[in-house]
Amino acid sequence: MKQRQLGTSTQTSPVDGSSTDPLTTSAIGLGCMGLSQGYGATDDLESIRLIQRAVDLGVKMLDTAISYGQGHNETLIGEALAGRREGVTVATKFGIIRDERGVHLDARPEHVSGYCDASLQRLGVEAIDLYYLHRVDPQVPVADTVGAMSELVQAGKVRHLGLSEVTADQLAQATAVHQITAVQLEWSLLWRQPEADIVPAARRHGAGLVPYSPLGRGLLTATLDHTNVDTSDFRRSDARFHGTHLQDNLRQVAALREIADSLHITAGQLALAWLLAQGPDIVPIPGTRHLDRLADNVAAADIRLDPADLHRLEEALSHLAWAGDRHSFAVPVTTRTPS
Repeated sequence: MKQRQLGTSTQTSPVDGSSTDPLTTSAIGLGCMGLSQGYGATDDLESIRLIQRAVDLGVKMLDTAISYGQGHNETLIGEALAGRREGVTVATKFGIIRDERGVHLDARPEHVSGYCDASLQRLGVEAIDLYYLHRVDPQVPVADTVGAMSELVQAGKVRHLGLSEVTADQLAQATAVHQITAVQLEWSLLWRQPEADIVPAARRHGAGLVPYSPLGRGLLTATLDHTNVDTSDFRRSDARFHGTHLQDNLRQVAALREIADSLHITAGQLALAWLLAQGPDIVPIPGTRHLDRLADNVAAADIRLDPADLHRLEEALSHLAWAGDRHSFAVPVTTRTPS
C-alpha cells in the first residue's frame, strides 16, 4: 500500500527543545474498536486473524484505545502483532475511562504515565508509535496533559503525540508545549463539519489528520437501511440514523452508490477515495470485522478520483443535504452548521 506522512516537517518543541520527525504509515489504517465493542458480538480468534490479514495487505496503522473493551482491544492487538511488530504503527489513546462508575474522563497529568505503562504492557511493545489524548478533560488544561505526555516522549515510551476531537484553540494550546503529529476526528461525507475549523487548524500547526468513522458508521457502505441500522449501539443513539434524517441520508447514499457503480467500485470505496483526495496528510482508519470488507477498504487506497469525479460528487451529494446532528461521547462539536 502507498504510504502517507503525518506531520509536515521536523518540529522542535518550544518547551524542551526535543525534535519530532514526521510519521510515515500506510495510506489507510484499521480502526480496531469494533473488535471489542459497539458493533455486536465478536470472536477473538477471528479478530486476530483479521488484524494479521490487514498487516499482510499493507495496513500499517492500527488504532486502539484503553477504553475499547476496558483494555481488551489493546490486548487483542498485542496478541495479533506477536512476531509481526516491525513496520506497524501502533496508535492508542487514553483519557476516556470505563469502570464501575461508567464512562468518564481523566487526563490528569499525574495519571498519564500510569495509563501509558498499562497500555505498553497490554500491547506488548516497548514504545507506542502514536499516543493520543482521547478527549480533553474539562477539569484539566490541555497544555498540562500534553506536558505530561511530552515526558513520555523524552523517556522513550512514546514516539509521537496526537489529540482526538479537539477544538482549534485546544490544538494551539497543545502545540505550544509539544508538536502534535496527528489530530483524530470524525470526518466523512456524512460529517463534514471539521472542514470549517479543525482541519485548517491542524494544517496550520503541521499536524496530520486521522479520520475515524470515515464510512459514516457503516452508512456510506450502502448496506444499511431502516431494517438494520439499529444493529450498532453507536447508531442507535445518533439522530443521523433515525426518522426523517435517516430518510434524507439514505437518499444521499443512493446517489453515492449510483456514482460508485458508474466507476465500477463500491460506495464505501468511493467514500474512502473521496476522503483520501482531500489531501496527502490524511490517513483514514475504517473499521470492520469482515475480511471481504477489509479487502475492499484496502483497495480504496489505489483509487484515484479525477477533478471531474470530485466535482460530480460535490454536485450530487451537497454537504448541506446530509441531515441530523451527531452523538458521540465528549466531543466539542455535535451540531451541523451551514457554511
